[in-house]
Amino acid sequence: MLSNIEVLAISVGGIAGCYLLLAFGWSIAFPERRIWPPKQATTGIKLRVWLATISIFAATFVLGIADWNNFGWPVPVRWGIGLALIIIGNVVVSIGVRNIGFGATSGEVARLKTDGLYGYSRNPQYVADMAILIGWAMLSASGWAAGVAAFGIVVLAAAPFAEEPWLEDIYGANYRAYKTKVQRYL
Repeated sequence: MLSNIEVLAISVGGIAGCYLLLAFGWSIAFPERRIWPPKQATTGIKLRVWLATISIFAATFVLGIADWNNFGWPVPVRWGIGLALIIIGNVVVSIGVRNIGFGATSGEVARLKTDGLYGYSRNPQYVADMAILIGWAMLSASGWAAGVAAFGIVVLAAAPFAEEPWLEDIYGANYRAYKTKVQRYL
């Protein structure tokens, strides 16, 4: 039986993920009325997107703590692979944010970044966020954390499909050329 905190975490993570998937889906279907990336990166839209994203991570974390090592996985797998993915993911996210700036990470128009991490992946921050979620699911060895993490990965994997038409509108031929040279994820 789930505790109240587990039910709350699953609900918060699920609602946040659904909100983002709906926003991305709407933006893919109706690019002229997109939600993400926003036509104008207001504080309100940034807060909603960041709050929803953080909620998925927080729900995964809480569930992992509450259901710690429910799978009974061996320590070397959990701490060796899981922790490594968390650390590497956080380093990559930090480098990515530093390279393009917090504003661009939050949906503002900035200079098109095609070198550094962005020379290997068009979305290194999303890939790194996915690695963090996978790492936490492995480290905590929790079924509930793994479920919310999997949903979070689906959400993160969907985001570029909403962003790419916007990037083509903003950067034109430069982005289209970049897209032919660098993979979406890895």
